[in-house]
Amino acid sequence: MKFLYVTDTHIRGTTPKNRLDIYVETLKAKLVEVIELANSEKVDMILHGGDVFDRPDLAPNVVGQFAKIWMKANMPIYVVAGNHDTFGHNPETISRTMLGLMDSFGIMTVIDQTKPVLFEKDGLRIQISGQPYHYDLDQRDPKLDYYPTNATEADVLIHMVHSMLVEKALPEGVPHTLIDHIWGTTADILFTGHFHGGFGIKERNGKFICNPGALARVNNHWSEMSRMPKVIIGDVAKEKILLREVPIKVALKGEAVLDRTFLEKAVHQEEKLHSFVQQVKESSQFQSLNMSDIILEIASLKNVEEKVKQEALRRMTVVEEMWKDEEYEKH
Repeated sequence: MKFLYVTDTHIRGTTPKNRLDIYVETLKAKLVEVIELANSEKVDMILHGGDVFDRPDLAPNVVGQFAKIWMKANMPIYVVAGNHDTFGHNPETISRTMLGLMDSFGIMTVIDQTKPVLFEKDGLRIQISGQPYHYDLDQRDPKLDYYPTNATEADVLIHMVHSMLVEKALPEGVPHTLIDHIWGTTADILFTGHFHGGFGIKERNGKFICNPGALARVNNHWSEMSRMPKVIIGDVAKEKILLREVPIKVALKGEAVLDRTFLEKAVHQEEKLHSFVQQVKESSQFQSLNMSDIILEIASLKNVEEKVKQEALRRMTVVEEMWKDEEYEKH
């Protein structure tokens, strides 16, 4: 049995401000190649790791354009809902979304987290289950999300999760799960999305954990400049699982489609803000922790670029408002 896995297509009708090309046309070309690859490889199914769309209420005319591409697939398409596919990150809203519409028309099948799909071919039974994105993901017991539920007596268990599964710990406050913490999953193949950078194909003791990275590149983070979109082709037998990454040929290099200007401006501004903070520390002796007094003292400083000063004041005002809100709630 063969399959193709793709994730985070982020279909939208407009071009992100950090793209140099026409995003819609570029994405169409990539999806056409994905479908043609699936058809030429004669895979039995396409699996999608979530964030099919960039928003749940995308314009119908845009959805229609891309639906025509998906409909050229000669095999069923199974998908798990991502955070961009639903309203309020709530999987229960799927019926009111464009992904739900695709499911209703039979173009894609959205996997119900309580009802895995059983696929059988040539005596091989494969269970496909999925965990859509939800607010508690990566913040509760990993077994509740990364381990297949309602497991059948299938020969191979494939589980898809739209989650922040990563190799190395992320900064405090960013919900995530480490790959090394979930090798105990009962899934034979675990596919994830959400983390656009991906980490490729990992294998341990016959089990696989994979994320080829997003098909779409919607931001101009440094990592996206060097990353090339890929999909995974899988060939599964009772006693053998072969997985390989396949680069998308029509995808151009990051520097050809991603605008670094905005990113460089942001980095430059952060550097100036850091320098500004250092200047404040060196030239000011705050006698009070009253936010208003601090703002006034900062505003009085000379030799500070006005844009930098205003940004610092804006950020401090936001923090002050947050503190006031918290204080109000306590009372």
